[in-house]
Amino acid sequence: MSKRNKTKLFITATPRQRLYAALVFLLIAAVFTFLGLAAHNIINLNLILSPCGFKQRFNLPCPTCGFTTAAIHFVNADFANAFYIQPASAFLCSIISFLAFFAFITAVFGVYFTFLQRACNVIKAKHIILALIIIIVAGWAVTLARALANN
Repeated sequence: MSKRNKTKLFITATPRQRLYAALVFLLIAAVFTFLGLAAHNIINLNLILSPCGFKQRFNLPCPTCGFTTAAIHFVNADFANAFYIQPASAFLCSIISFLAFFAFITAVFGVYFTFLQRACNVIKAKHIILALIIIIVAGWAVTLARALANN
């Protein structure tokens, strides 16, 4: 008889893993809080973000055109508009939200999900960068198509 190797869904997190998870969660929470404050006009993003030079020069939306607006809609739970305005931004916000959820669970309850470790072992930095480039280019294609259709 062969022994079956049962894979566990989660293990107990080490103190270092809990610390890193807490830092990740706090960073994501700070960014989403900042966007929430901007959504309620407590922070004026026009003072921080200057007008887009790419759009001014070429009269076309830049690759990240609409990212902040879509992220603000996402923070306000207006997911449909977030995906309509800039699909790449809403998709990345979704991924970041799931990351924040797992980081919170790990930091607070000490539960480390093993599938995350397996994913980190398989996915390398170059894969993440390539995926981000593809997501941004795909979002830009949608934004460009919409802008050209309106002209």
